[in-house]
Amino acid sequence: MKKIRWGTLIAYVILVIFAIITIFPFVYMILGGLMTFQETTKIPPTLIPKNPQWGNFSRVFAQAPFARYFLNTFITASVTTIVSLFNALLGAFAMVNLKFKGKGIIQGILLSLLMVPGEAIIFTNYNTIARLGLLNTYIGLVLPFLTSIFYMYYLQSYFGSISETIYKAAKINGASDWEYIWRILVPMSKGGLFTVGLLSFISGWNSFLWPLLVTNEDSMRLLNNGLTAFASDAGSETELQLAAATLTVLPILILYFIFRKQIIRGVVRNDLKG
Repeated sequence: MKKIRWGTLIAYVILVIFAIITIFPFVYMILGGLMTFQETTKIPPTLIPKNPQWGNFSRVFAQAPFARYFLNTFITASVTTIVSLFNALLGAFAMVNLKFKGKGIIQGILLSLLMVPGEAIIFTNYNTIARLGLLNTYIGLVLPFLTSIFYMYYLQSYFGSISETIYKAAKINGASDWEYIWRILVPMSKGGLFTVGLLSFISGWNSFLWPLLVTNEDSMRLLNNGLTAFASDAGSETELQLAAATLTVLPILILYFIFRKQIIRGVVRNDLKG
């Protein structure tokens, strides 16, 4: 029998402990959505519902326009993902393959902007959207997020791993930059593009602060803002909040488990050759 090293055993124990700490809130959120109000507020807390209240999920849709929240969130997250991915693709290609005057200066400016936290400019963005009359509109919800310097730099490092001779060979054969991007660069970079797209979609799906600022009508709220529909001055319906939170998180978890291999492949860049 192989000897078990104490260091390896301790590492596995620590890993299991942190895994439990990470997973427990999600498990409790799902179980809490099946509890009664008394069970969710009981001390010591109830871990497993005595009689699962499956009706909590239907009550979520009856008490608040949650279907509308789902639609709004899907529209904004999808538009943000498609446009930001397209812009990041073109920007990264230009920074890697094109030669033009002032390229280093532009890269320096973009890198400096990357260091500015989003919270520092959120009220400036709000004033701009308000002056344009775009409050309570889909355009106002997505406009500040249609481009991302972070995603561009991620793809730039990804495209930089592709041999420059491939681009030169394509140009020698008469391919335009547009043809090179869609016929060669995109097929070779599916992992990275998929990762950026999924990260952008998750970010849009989980958006909270910006929609809270630019919308004040129920018909334009997103899912995370809709959780406040189950709280009032009299108190919070915690069992409905947990059920609604489960419905909010579930699509992203399913999406991750379906495409986890592509995400990992995109991060480690296993699908790049030469």
